Amino acid sequence: MAAREMKVKEESREKAGDYLKKASDNYEQMLAAFHAANWNAAATLAVQCAISLADAICVYEKGMRSVSQDHLDVCDLVAGLSLDGAKEKSKQLRKIMARKNLVQYECRSVHKADADEMVKVTARVYQWVREAVGGSFQKGPSALK
Repeated sequence: MAAREMKVKEESREKAGDYLKKASDNYEQMLAAFHAANWNAAATLAVQCAISLADAICVYEKGMRSVSQDHLDVCDLVAGLSLDGAKEKSKQLRKIMARKNLVQYECRSVHKADADEMVKVTARVYQWVREAVGGSFQKGPSALK
């Protein structure tokens, strides 16, 4: 069976900071929602943050991001990065992405334990992306030029 081709889009590495900005905005709001006991919002924002984090690190490292309809494909793209911890973080991203349908499309509300786990895992990935790119993102998107 032949491996299927992953759908990706090439992007300038300069755009990585824009994706991290989106991730940071979602991260801050995820924490605020979690502290306000708004489990549905916290989980939804964890998913959105994780997607933007994956885009940020892939654009920064490879100049591409996944545009596949299957959000799990981005996990494979992250796993293929040559960064320390990429395979582990890919697995953590997969945990978050696996809950996307439950969180965003099913009628059941997210429980505190689910939101807690998603927030913790997202925080680990967030920290890794921030550390992996050093000071480039702290200075804003133009720092990547």
